[in-house]
Amino acid sequence: MATKNKIALVTGGSRGLGKNMSIHLAKSGHDVILTYKSNQTEAEKVVAEIQTLGQKAAAFQLDTGNVKSFDAFLSTVAAHLEENTGSNKFDFLVNNAGIDRNSKIADTTEADFDELYDVHLKGVYFLTQKAVPFIADNGRIINLSSGLARFASPGYAAYAAMKGAIEVFTRYLAKEVGVRGITANVVAPGIIETDFTKAVFEHAPQVIQHISASTALGRTGVPDDIGGIVAFLCTEDARWITAQRIEASGGMYL
Repeated sequence: MATKNKIALVTGGSRGLGKNMSIHLAKSGHDVILTYKSNQTEAEKVVAEIQTLGQKAAAFQLDTGNVKSFDAFLSTVAAHLEENTGSNKFDFLVNNAGIDRNSKIADTTEADFDELYDVHLKGVYFLTQKAVPFIADNGRIINLSSGLARFASPGYAAYAAMKGAIEVFTRYLAKEVGVRGITANVVAPGIIETDFTKAVFEHAPQVIQHISASTALGRTGVPDDIGGIVAFLCTEDARWITAQRIEASGGMYL
């Protein structure tokens, strides 16, 4: 990776929103390190696409729900950076990786709750904790929340609760890392058409009609609606934005 380029680490960058964020960051002139949980083939396709844009990229396996793996992962990333840039630092951390577990409160199992917690709250908290020493001064941390932390949709109580916690965590994080010029912000997408929501949209097309009717801009979201926001927060123009929740839902449920 060229030393002159800033470097983003995007978790869950092999598909969906993470892929779109990675591409937008590359189009903005940044090199990208992305993680994948199991699908190395898809991750390598994203790496190849970033390289066609003239940026450097690499993909590493990471289960963001397994805190015990974080030290080894970051050591691998640091060694890669040292070898390719002469420094073990990167500039932007995007905590995007996520899973979906849809159930009403009465039906939520402890196993599903714990899995959501491990990926969406505990994993984000401790990966950030362990990554901060590797983030360059004046860097950026972007955490992903959800419109579901503002409005309620039955079936997402546990998921939304974790995202609400991330929003509070991000404000505290911004306070603590601000002394190094690092900003920390939340991007909260609305309902986006990705493989995350594919099953619902395919089997219940009326959901799309309902969402469109409930959204000020009159449609469901697509990944391109989100990637550019993440890329913007990594620009110098966004240096004075920190501890903020930026909802990108097209004005859903206003």
